[in-house]
Amino acid sequence: MSFIDKAKVTVEAGNGGDGKVSFRHEKFVDKGGPDGGDGGKGGDVVFVASRNQNTLANFRYQRELKAEDGQGGGSQRKHGKNGADLLVPVPVGTVVIDEDGAIVADLIEDGQRAVVAPGGDGGFGNAHFVSSVRQAPRVAEKGEAGYELTAQLELKMIADIGLVGEPNAGKSTLLSVISNATPEIANYPFTTLKPNLGVVSVDDEASLLFADIPGLIEGAAEGKGLGDEFLRHVERTAVLMHLIDVYQNNIAETYQTIQNELKAYKIDLSGKPQIVVVTKTEGLDEDIITDQMAQLRTVIPAETPIFAISAQTHTGLTPLLREARKMVDAVREARHQAEVAASKDDETEGLPVLRLQTNQNLAWNVERLNETMFMVRGHKIEKFAARTNFDNEDGIQRLRDIMKKMGIMHALVRAGINPGDIIKIGQRGKLTY
Repeated sequence: MSFIDKAKVTVEAGNGGDGKVSFRHEKFVDKGGPDGGDGGKGGDVVFVASRNQNTLANFRYQRELKAEDGQGGGSQRKHGKNGADLLVPVPVGTVVIDEDGAIVADLIEDGQRAVVAPGGDGGFGNAHFVSSVRQAPRVAEKGEAGYELTAQLELKMIADIGLVGEPNAGKSTLLSVISNATPEIANYPFTTLKPNLGVVSVDDEASLLFADIPGLIEGAAEGKGLGDEFLRHVERTAVLMHLIDVYQNNIAETYQTIQNELKAYKIDLSGKPQIVVVTKTEGLDEDIITDQMAQLRTVIPAETPIFAISAQTHTGLTPLLREARKMVDAVREARHQAEVAASKDDETEGLPVLRLQTNQNLAWNVERLNETMFMVRGHKIEKFAARTNFDNEDGIQRLRDIMKKMGIMHALVRAGINPGDIIKIGQRGKLTY
C-alpha cells in the first residue's frame, strides 16, 4: 500500500429519528391516551487511533464517512433504534482539522478515540408532552440533523529521533544500518521520496524510533526540491539528528542552510534539541575530519554534540546512539516534570473564584433583515426550531409558546414586527408572525 499522509474527507454523523404522534387504540379502552415514542439518536463518527494503520491511503477511495441514522419512534411508546456509531481506524499521529483550520482531534496514542461528528438527538414523541393541561398533544419533534464537516486529515509520525539534512547526506544509509528499515538508497539526490521509520536497539537495553524524511535544500520553505512538506513528521520528535556530508566545501554554510529551513517552517523546529553528525568519513585522514568538525563548531551552539561516523564501516555508531538515547531520556524527563508541575499548580491555585455567567446556550438576538423579515439567532432557539415539524400546526404553536417564554416574541414586538411578517430562526426555521 502506498504511503499517503494527507487526505480530505466528508464526515457526516447520523440524523436523529423523528418522534411519533400516536394514540392508543385498543378494544374496550375508551379514549386511549397518547403513546407516541421518541426517535433514536443518530450514530457518531468516531476516529480510533490504531498502530496497525500506517498510512491514510484508505481515504483515497473512501472520501465520505457516514454514520447510521436513528430510527423513528413507534406506537406504544416504543423508542426508535439508535443509529450505530461509525468507527474509523486511523494511524497513530493523525490530526483532524476542520475547514477553519481548527484542530478537531489529535490522536497520539494507540486506542485513543475522538468523536469527530456527534449524531443528532432523536425527537420526542407526543407521549413526552402529556401534562395536566395537555391531555392529548398532537405534537412530536423531528430528529436533529447529525453534525457534518469537511475534514483534512494529516499524519504526523511519532518518533524519538528525526533525521534531517540535505539530499544524499546519508540519512537512509544510516537508518538501514542501525535499524530493520529498508529505505531506498542510491547515489543521486532525492532518493527518499517518503518518510521511513526504523526501530533502533541501543545496547540491547532500550529502543528508539527513528524517522527519516526526504532531504531539504535551500528554499525548501518556498517549495524548492520536495519542499518542507514532510517536516510535519519531525514536529513531534524529541531530538533532531542533523546529518552533513563530510565532503561539503563549506560545511558550516551547509549546516546554516538546513537550520534556516527548519526555522522557516510553519512551526520553528530549529530550537529542538539536536545532534550534528558528520557522515561518510570512511577512508578520510583524521586531520580532514577534525578540520571539518572545527568549522562546524564555529556556528553550532556549544551544548549541541557533534559526531563523525561512517555508516558503511559502522564507525562511531555506538557512541552516537548512546548520546541519542541520553538526550531522548532527558527530553522525556523534562516533559514529565513539566506535567507534574502543571498538575501541582492546578491543585494549589487556591479556592476558585465564583463569577456570575450568562448561559450561552440560552442567549439569543433579534435582527431586522428588511421591512417584512426578522432573523432570530441563538443556540437553544435554533435547536428547538430544527426539531419542529412545520407541517404540523400544533408543533408550530409549541415553538411560538417557547419563543414567548424566552422573551423573543416581546423583543420582536419592540423591533416593530407586524402581523404577516416572516420570522427566520437560524437556517432551518421560518414562520409567520
